[in-house]
Amino acid sequence: MHHTAVLLLLTIINATSFFTGDAPQPPSFHGGSCIAAERTALLSFKEGITSDPAGLLASWRGQDCCRWRGVNCSNQTGHIIGLRLRTPSPNVFKDPCDGNSLLGEVSHSLLSLEHLEHLDLSMNCLFGPNGSFPEFLGQMRNLRYLNLTGLTMFTGRVPPQLGNLSKMQYLSIGQAGSRSQMYSDDITWLTNLRLLQHVSIGGINLSGIHDWPHMLNMIPSLRVISLSGCSLQSTNQSLPYLNLTRLEKLDLSWNTFDHSIATSWFWKATSLKYLNLQANRLSGQFPDALGNMTSLQVLDVSTNWNKYLMMTGNLKNLCSLNILDFSNNEINGDIAVMMGGLPECAWESLQELDFSYNSFTGTLPNLIGTFSSLRRLELSNNNLTGSVPPGIGNLTFLTALDLSNNRFSGSVPSEIGSLINLSSLDLSNNNFSGIVPSEIGALSDLTSLVLSKNNFSGVITETHFAGLKGLKNIDLSSNSLKIEVDSDWLPPFRLESALFSSCRMGPLFPAWLQWQQEITKLDISSTALVDKIPDWFWSTFSRVTYLDMSDNQISGNLPAHLDDMAFEELYLSSNRLTGPIPPFPGNITVFDISNNSFSGTLPSNLEAVELQTLLMYSNQIGGSIPESMCKLQMLGDLDLSSNLLEGGIPQCFENISISYLLLSNNSLSDTFPTFLHNGKSLEFLDLAWNKFYGRIPTWIGELRRLRFVRLSHNTFSGTIPVEITALSYLQYLDLSGNNISGVIPLHLSNLTGQFGALLSIITKGQELRYGGTLAYFVSIDLSGNSLSGEIPMDITSLDALINLNLSSNHLSGNIPSKIGDLRSLESLDLSQNKLSGEIPSSLSSLTSLSYLNMSYNSLSGRVPSGHQLDTLSADNPALMYIGNNGLCGPPLQKNCSGNGTVFHGHLGSSNREFEPLTFYFGLVLGLVAGLWSVFCTFLFKKTWRIAYFQLFDELFDRIYVYVVVKWASFTRKTDEE
Repeated sequence: MHHTAVLLLLTIINATSFFTGDAPQPPSFHGGSCIAAERTALLSFKEGITSDPAGLLASWRGQDCCRWRGVNCSNQTGHIIGLRLRTPSPNVFKDPCDGNSLLGEVSHSLLSLEHLEHLDLSMNCLFGPNGSFPEFLGQMRNLRYLNLTGLTMFTGRVPPQLGNLSKMQYLSIGQAGSRSQMYSDDITWLTNLRLLQHVSIGGINLSGIHDWPHMLNMIPSLRVISLSGCSLQSTNQSLPYLNLTRLEKLDLSWNTFDHSIATSWFWKATSLKYLNLQANRLSGQFPDALGNMTSLQVLDVSTNWNKYLMMTGNLKNLCSLNILDFSNNEINGDIAVMMGGLPECAWESLQELDFSYNSFTGTLPNLIGTFSSLRRLELSNNNLTGSVPPGIGNLTFLTALDLSNNRFSGSVPSEIGSLINLSSLDLSNNNFSGIVPSEIGALSDLTSLVLSKNNFSGVITETHFAGLKGLKNIDLSSNSLKIEVDSDWLPPFRLESALFSSCRMGPLFPAWLQWQQEITKLDISSTALVDKIPDWFWSTFSRVTYLDMSDNQISGNLPAHLDDMAFEELYLSSNRLTGPIPPFPGNITVFDISNNSFSGTLPSNLEAVELQTLLMYSNQIGGSIPESMCKLQMLGDLDLSSNLLEGGIPQCFENISISYLLLSNNSLSDTFPTFLHNGKSLEFLDLAWNKFYGRIPTWIGELRRLRFVRLSHNTFSGTIPVEITALSYLQYLDLSGNNISGVIPLHLSNLTGQFGALLSIITKGQELRYGGTLAYFVSIDLSGNSLSGEIPMDITSLDALINLNLSSNHLSGNIPSKIGDLRSLESLDLSQNKLSGEIPSSLSSLTSLSYLNMSYNSLSGRVPSGHQLDTLSADNPALMYIGNNGLCGPPLQKNCSGNGTVFHGHLGSSNREFEPLTFYFGLVLGLVAGLWSVFCTFLFKKTWRIAYFQLFDELFDRIYVYVVVKWASFTRKTDEE
């Protein structure tokens, strides 16, 4: 969205016209020195200024104050009539106290400037007596222009004494979107300003005033009303007669009207040229009265989330319309109908159309080509389909085109090369396909080119870049493009941001990048680079703040002076990088070198106090975790898993608000980390495959945000603390492969959290990765411990459980009868326990089940069947139940009687006795036939005999060498011991 820039531009234009038109212009005085008393007043004002970083008052010295910067004197009288001390700022929405503005107090000495007509202290960090608005300004009766915009340090009530300034024509106080602490509960004083043409009190709380339209209606001279962000409650008051016949600009944006747009009073203001209703929760359709506003040039109704906001048919007279902003609503009509409803007489005068962030559907009509004066076309974040019509090439004045986040398809028309004034082109996140037209290379004014997340293919050559001399930002990522340029090519541009992820740039490093020394953001991840980092790389990109080279086959080392570079985010994962890890850059926030071959130890002196994410998993990093890690107070995500780390964990982590702590697959040896007791932000904890020991503390139940706990394959002992059931967000619990005893805690039904992260889960006999939105509890693995007692019944209430593994324990009793309530269960392993009784028939209700293991228990009765149970382990389904001598029925060989017990009688003996005999006879016959065919082949084919015995000789030699080497190694170790 660019409505903010549009509003700023219009405000500047309006203010300029006011300055050059109706606003009084104080002439300069050239008759000699200024009046001494007024010079003294200015110097007193200067004494109240404690900081002047921009040097606005640097010239305030000497006798002739009329020559001082910002001071204007009358040619006739020599009196100071103008004081302009506005701090220049490219962004009027920036907090003045964060810039180069004046800092200090507005002095009473200004009262000595009795002839002052124009006072502009805007965009400074000034405050009044005791922090309040300076009431004494109400005594400066000659003031015609007062601009205190952006003085956010003023607090308290806006003084009604401003109503004494009867000559006032321009009044601007407060600032929309600021942290203003000013308010007014009565604005009747405004009605005394009978000459007032411009009133702007944005950001001042007027929530207690309900009759504000009536108050403003009593000032017929008003041309500009700006009440943005004033917490106004309603605009649907009825005005019997509208006096504001000169009103040209009305800004009521960012209030809380929350009513029908059609009932507002301002539809009678037919003189309006500018109407801003942004962010007011206005609902319903426009009234027919909109068609009477024939002077309207700018209409902004963005960010109302009004899906019924459609243009009426009575718009044929709005021929002056230049800017139309409907962005950030929920409009779901056809885009062709919407555009066809625009006034035909304005088709050639419209300059900006913003329909972004809606739900428009349909295809972009070729009619768009008739809007020949368009400067900006914003259609992003809709549901538009089809191809871009060639008529788009008629918009030769277009400077910005944004079609991103739709469902456009087909190729980009070559006519896009006719948009010679285009500076920004965004076609990202669509379904565009085919080649990128080389005509784009003719857009010499283009500064930003974003084509990411499409289906573009083909080759990008030098022709595509030939005329892009002003290009600053390029994003071709997530396509199937190949960047192919000569090795000695010199680009015509100086990039600041270059994103090429998933484009093919390799195998060698693109040499042309060495000339792009102004880049601050570079992404060449997944670009098929198979090369060593060139010598010029780190010096060329020493000022880069964002670098992503992950998922390539890049080799080499990190520079020793990495800490002197400007990196804030550095992604180097999944490459072939080696060597030691240098000290981190001082401003780094994300450091990812995972899945490489870095060695050595972690840097002993970690000074990166801004670091939030540190990912180093799957390397060869050894040694211990240094104490200096505790300096990383901002650290939220730490993954050091799959390395060679040993020793304990520094306990000084106590003050770190860590969310992800992943240390699995190392040789760390310690008790459960006590510093986690304060880890109220902890969500993921993975200590698996280490040498941790001792008990799991009861205070683990206080870590209420925990969602993932994996402590498997350590030597934890004791019992499972019942407090763990208080972790209502917990979705993954893996305590397998420890020495934990006792019973499974009750109240597992409390574990009902929701989570959407990527989880690694051992289920179905293998390791899987689950992604997407996972509702409720996902996995419980308590296998390989010494748990006893029964399986708690309320475990069956976890109806979104996917994996349940309780194998290799000492559990007894019956399987819960409601096991079939686990409707989402895909993997169930209860093997190698002491479970008894029958398998519940409800097991057949598990329609998602794909892995089942009940082996080696003391189960009895008939094996349930039906649904998924009949398809499991098709090769040998009996293995699921092996080791349970009391079970019978398919898929087991034991038959059951009518009551489910094993049958030993002779029912159907003729058939059943014959079946084993037939089976064994067929088995012997097949074996003899197979052996005879092989024997005959060897007998009559000499080459097969030779190959066969050579294979045996080679296999014998390999086994012999292997045994001898292993035996020698074993005896050597024995001798050394």
